[in-house]
Amino acid sequence: MLEQMLLSNLNNKAELDDESFEYKSIFLSSVVPDPTNGRFLPSICIDDEDARLFVARKLSKAQLTKLYQGEDHVLIGKSIIINCLKHGSEDWKRASQTIDSIIELGDNISVSEMIQAPTLYPLEDGRFQILTGHRRFFALVYAKGYGAAAQFKVYDSKPLLTKVKQFQENASREDLPQYGKLQAFSNAVTEIEQLNKARLQSGLSRLTVREIVPKLGISMGAYDNYKVLSRYPVVMSAYERGCSYSFIKMKRLILSLESQYKEAHNKSTLNAMDKRAVSELIEQQLQGIKKQPAKSKSPFITTSFASHTALQRLLTQDVTQLACGVDWSTLDWQDKKAVSAALECVITHLEQESETEKS
Repeated sequence: MLEQMLLSNLNNKAELDDESFEYKSIFLSSVVPDPTNGRFLPSICIDDEDARLFVARKLSKAQLTKLYQGEDHVLIGKSIIINCLKHGSEDWKRASQTIDSIIELGDNISVSEMIQAPTLYPLEDGRFQILTGHRRFFALVYAKGYGAAAQFKVYDSKPLLTKVKQFQENASREDLPQYGKLQAFSNAVTEIEQLNKARLQSGLSRLTVREIVPKLGISMGAYDNYKVLSRYPVVMSAYERGCSYSFIKMKRLILSLESQYKEAHNKSTLNAMDKRAVSELIEQQLQGIKKQPAKSKSPFITTSFASHTALQRLLTQDVTQLACGVDWSTLDWQDKKAVSAALECVITHLEQESETEKS
């Protein structure tokens, strides 16, 4: 679907970034979060009256959870945020961290204006979906109430490259967890790939890295970091579980293990099976298992014998005394290629001698 829309856009020679918008006052109750966004919380917004009753202790957490079927969700309303996810789970921990930042931002909104309005685009049912600014939206609900209105940047229609736009914002925010940034990058790259397919179908060339980087709003160095980090799904899973490694530290670990693996297995590039093996090594390192890849031992190269006499002489004579063209005094016995070549010379010489004797 997206690829067809991109193709149509390219055929009409329209600019992908030329999308009109305006600032509007929108009721928060008509705004829908995007579950594929890195800022998404499995949330349910509650009516202002129910929030007031809860704050006044006239509704309990259990009653509110039952009323909104809030199990495995975060209930958000004016002056309240209730984490109803399974206590102690990874989802609960991530939600708790996000909730703290939402409350802090909500308190700031209560006493000052929001500097950057969240962005929306219209849905067919008359509501609006969040493009960027999920945390700000939740903070608005917390500060003003679900029935209040707020200022939003509203696109006339859904932008074609929504994930690219989301990444542009997520990458620039220091407070977004690494997992959210990697997820946003992965989604943005998927859209870029769809754009490239559409470009090829319309007779255009694929975007180069130098053309992609400005669209993502990051530097070449940051792009390289993201590409390395997103190479192995196990890395994203580690960050999802709360890994505290910085991106730089994680990148160094990945490149180090790849280098060790290539050296151990005499590889210049990694195929799919190699990457699975490296992925296991990464996971072992992140779990604290200091297992290093074992170096493979390449064998000496030998050939089959055409003469049993040659084999007998090889095993029973001092072949270093043969005039077979090998300089045994300079032979590096640690060099497997050199030793194998010398052995080939000896075998060839012995077989020639055997043939001469037969004739």
